[in-house]
Amino acid sequence: MANVFEFLYNEVVSFFSIGGVIEMVKKGDYSKLHTLDGVISVVVPFVPFLLLIEIIRAAFYKKFKVDDYRVPFFIFIANRLISRVISVAAVAFCIGLFEKFAIFKTSFTWYWFIYGYVVWELAHFVYHFLAHKVRILWCLHSTHHAPEQMNLSVTYAHFFLEAPYADFIRTSICILLGVNPPLLFFIMFIDGTWGGFIHVGENIIKNGRLGFLNRFILTPSHHRVHHAKNVQYMDTNFCNLLNIWDRAFGTYQDEKRELPIQYGITRKINPRNFWDVYFGEIYYLFIDMKNAPGLKNKLLYMIMPPGWSHTGDHKTSKVAKQKLAEDEVKGEHETIYVSTGNAEKEAAVV
Repeated sequence: MANVFEFLYNEVVSFFSIGGVIEMVKKGDYSKLHTLDGVISVVVPFVPFLLLIEIIRAAFYKKFKVDDYRVPFFIFIANRLISRVISVAAVAFCIGLFEKFAIFKTSFTWYWFIYGYVVWELAHFVYHFLAHKVRILWCLHSTHHAPEQMNLSVTYAHFFLEAPYADFIRTSICILLGVNPPLLFFIMFIDGTWGGFIHVGENIIKNGRLGFLNRFILTPSHHRVHHAKNVQYMDTNFCNLLNIWDRAFGTYQDEKRELPIQYGITRKINPRNFWDVYFGEIYYLFIDMKNAPGLKNKLLYMIMPPGWSHTGDHKTSKVAKQKLAEDEVKGEHETIYVSTGNAEKEAAVV
């Protein structure tokens, strides 16, 4: 029984990332707070504790629904070990492989930090854009978009191979463009903390625009737009904190007050079913590849955008937006659905 309680204690400490804080309290030595590691150990628990507050507040106002948190929780448990180990290995591999090919070397200074963060956002944009535009990569990313309510538990809803893929792309680009590892790890910490926070639900922050900040950075409001399945919102706001690359590549989108956000992915899905959320897109990709004639078409289903069809009847997000624009010109306001392929279903393009 003691081992059970010890296991549970360690899991709680790990989830809330409070091991460093507990160690400081036990020793009564807070001098570590004068170091970067000490500050990070205090800041990291921010998102999981905010998640706890979100749940408590929702329960207090009788808005708490177990279904809104259940599948993300199961996904977190499934990813608990394997994803973390592979992701760390991917970062280490990229640093070892590409650092010698960096175009120049940076240092841990404020001006290189600004440069590094701009590069990091570019790398994040590339990874995130490809995750929406290459169907096999969408299969890894769609798990994160499946929840139909926005709350902080969505932060933990990822297919276990997505983090290694993301870290491979982002680390490779940053290292090649001269962002040195210590600076990169610091940027990753900031990005991870903010990236968790922007999933905060309306139970904590009703208006996610954060006042004047909405004009300068990507706020929870922008990320809510990114998670929307409304055609007008699809494939927007790929960056995490700085919106410069979304603006540069034309994917920036503010939340429209007259267009309420509908969360989730647009194919028919059971968001309460772990297997559908976790493996559903892989299954439908398999079906489309199985039914496609010839090896070329089978391979194209893997690398073309979700909604591409070998018949030419494409139902991608780009086509959906064009159709919506045409209907608006004609004065027709029909509900548009997107398909992931030539299978008879609605799409997973978000």
